[in-house]
Amino acid sequence: MQTILKLSVIATALTFASCGGDAKHDEAVKAPNTGIDTKNIDSTASPVNDFYQFVNGNWMKNNPVPESESRWGSFNELNEKNLAKLRAILDDAANDKSAAAGSNKQKIGDFYSVANDSVKLNADGITPLKDEFAAIDNVKSSDDLIKAVAHLHQIGVNTMFGGYIGQDPKISTEIITQLGQGGIALPDRDYYTNTDERTIGIQNAYKKHIANMFVLLGDKPEVAEKNAKVVYGIETNLAKASMTKIDMRNPELMYNKKTVKELSELTPNYNWTLYFESAGIKNINNVIVGQPEFFKTLNASIKSVSINDWKTYLRWGLIDQTASKLSDNVVNEHFDFYGKTLLGIPALKARWKRSFEATDASLGDALGQVFVEKHFTQASKDKVAEMVKNLIAAYRVRIASREWMSEETKKAANLKLDKVMLKLGYPDKWKDYSSLEIKRDSYVQNFMRANTYGFKQMVDKLGKPVDRSEWGMTPPTINAYYNPSMNEIVFPAGIMQPIFFNPDADDAVNYGCMGAIIGHELTHGFDDEGAQFDADGNLKNWWTETDKANFKKKTDMLINQFNSYIAIDSMHVRGELTLGENIADLGGLTISYYALKKSMEGKPAPEKIDGFTAEQRFFMSWAQGWRGNMRPEYLKNMVQTNPHSPGNFRGNGPLSNMQEFYDAFGVKEGDKMYRPKAERAEIW
Repeated sequence: MQTILKLSVIATALTFASCGGDAKHDEAVKAPNTGIDTKNIDSTASPVNDFYQFVNGNWMKNNPVPESESRWGSFNELNEKNLAKLRAILDDAANDKSAAAGSNKQKIGDFYSVANDSVKLNADGITPLKDEFAAIDNVKSSDDLIKAVAHLHQIGVNTMFGGYIGQDPKISTEIITQLGQGGIALPDRDYYTNTDERTIGIQNAYKKHIANMFVLLGDKPEVAEKNAKVVYGIETNLAKASMTKIDMRNPELMYNKKTVKELSELTPNYNWTLYFESAGIKNINNVIVGQPEFFKTLNASIKSVSINDWKTYLRWGLIDQTASKLSDNVVNEHFDFYGKTLLGIPALKARWKRSFEATDASLGDALGQVFVEKHFTQASKDKVAEMVKNLIAAYRVRIASREWMSEETKKAANLKLDKVMLKLGYPDKWKDYSSLEIKRDSYVQNFMRANTYGFKQMVDKLGKPVDRSEWGMTPPTINAYYNPSMNEIVFPAGIMQPIFFNPDADDAVNYGCMGAIIGHELTHGFDDEGAQFDADGNLKNWWTETDKANFKKKTDMLINQFNSYIAIDSMHVRGELTLGENIADLGGLTISYYALKKSMEGKPAPEKIDGFTAEQRFFMSWAQGWRGNMRPEYLKNMVQTNPHSPGNFRGNGPLSNMQEFYDAFGVKEGDKMYRPKAERAEIW
């Protein structure tokens, strides 16, 4: 399966169900010119003992998590500002009765309008899905079952297994079909297999939720309860055969290329020829099977699970994955489990915010095109591009200074830097939505049409050259990513705003946050996963064996460091799961520090601002970027499933490995931020 390595705490799985010149100056209120608000500082905390608390303590005290959120931090604050801009765009489109039929404006306006129409949604109930449920009810055989699964994948319902059509990890110039584990609705396999008190409580609540949803579909309570047991049993069986999240961080483990004949031999009960034909996937010679053991279990289940039980499972998949686009009773039941129970969120987000998120997911380029025209300046793009140039130059210096790395491997690392593709702001080529029909008839129907469009766009890549201009995020997104198969770093317009990037702040602030973010994404090309891909994006070793062993010794130090952090109760951060992001944080911050120092050469030393030196402000900017509060339930789920460490450990963790931080704030032995030199992980 393709891997995209992201900056934020939000992680998204890749599955078969797809979602779908100079700019004008933004009129929004700008952040303070200093870039750091000293009112957020907790003067009772010491920077040498808990730097994150020192920088952010007052902010955390004064910014509790809103009722409709699972967490609240710098990303959320910027998102609120973005939402105001995007709402104005969508309201204008929704109210424009003269928008040309088939135009992007008509499509985003109609999608957003019907998503907001609670009266219509409540009147319709689940009626818009009646044909889909009828099709499931008509399944009579295993071949019918396979055709039904193919159809559900096309309309955006991930059931039974997952998949993706994209670059071959070992032949990055070719597109290939990739199959992977899936078919479960809880966040991870461990929710089905763990036996601790918290997990068992979630399991019981989940089974009750499934039953409640079947009642909303019209089943009698006793039938609904029986159906819930069927669904949970099938999902548990699939979960037990699934790889752990840590194993899935090893791309070699998931690269199992097979011919269609070999795939059929692996799973003789599954008619893959019928599946591919039904899904419109043609001209397949080879497939990559991410988790062969999972598919062996699925193969056995095709025979051991009755057709009626599979139909129950498909009904569940359909209602579960479309619930947020239906009437309030379905939405509320869905939220009660996934929002309240799983993440501890007391209240639903405002409907218009949920409608925006769905519009962006389905028509992101249409919405993003208007967003960048109104709110993204060429000056911001140019300044960030200049920072990237400085970061890459600093990276080269750091690579040259790595005593643990041979000249042969350094040469390959520099070649990889040479070939990094940079994408800033928005795509050079926008998606063409002309074949996608959007109407004001049904929210869930629009959702399924958009997914069908996205699925076809993905399938159409087979047999064609790799499109290196394609983006994996929409322009308003407040995030960034590195894609190892493309060897590219991508920064949407959304993240190029304060507090992450402030054109009115000094260089120390911008390098401390935006520069470190750029360095973070560059370092993903050299973390424990990204370092397995070469300059052209191929999963191929370019390290000497000695260098690889030296690299592992250093990354093992980070595993041990983060394993020692207690996130909540007795739950420790998972050092192996978060390793890639922790390497990227440390590498990105280090590289950005030296890029800042390079930019200061030949100039007078910057004067202090608010009593802090440029070096101190650099580190303060880093820490304030990760400020945030989290609900306990969200934090527990994050520690269990997310490859990112919680924000406080991201704020402090890298700094304890950096002598540059010690020098800036006078950290000495005995201080809590101090780490003995022998235990400091200096990688890039």
